[in-house]
Amino acid sequence: MAQSILDKTLFLNVDLDIVSKSDLQPLVDAMGKDVFVLYVGRVRRHYEAHLEWNGSHMPPNSYQSSPESLILKFCKLVQRLNPDVRALWDSAKTRSFDAGISAPKRGNYYWTAIGSEAIRTAAEVGAQVGITVYGPMKTIGKAKAQRAIASPKKAKSKRA
Repeated sequence: MAQSILDKTLFLNVDLDIVSKSDLQPLVDAMGKDVFVLYVGRVRRHYEAHLEWNGSHMPPNSYQSSPESLILKFCKLVQRLNPDVRALWDSAKTRSFDAGISAPKRGNYYWTAIGSEAIRTAAEVGAQVGITVYGPMKTIGKAKAQRAIASPKKAKSKRA
């Protein structure tokens, strides 16, 4: 029987996470249609923007991209920003490219390298490179899930 894509350890995407004391909406606007906005706005006393490369989160592109290629795309976009918007980027407290890896089963592995060009280019634009590994999710049996859907009040009371 073939292994489901949901059972494989795989590279998911690269998120660009930015934290600043300044409103990041002008920066996100300047990045245009190249980015997919997960969130941009105020969070307590600072501003955050969480972005992905547009189209990279949807198959088949998500299975053809690599962390390195997406980091380089983002870096080139930052390098092309006009000076006013680039100043907003440069003044941000955090600029992080975060490569997400899904590891749904114990014992599976995924190996990738982020090459020197991507690391050097990220450093040139003042960004860090991070990696997040999402471990196996606890699953509940099909019968238990169906009972929880059919009777959400009972499911909640059992957890209390």
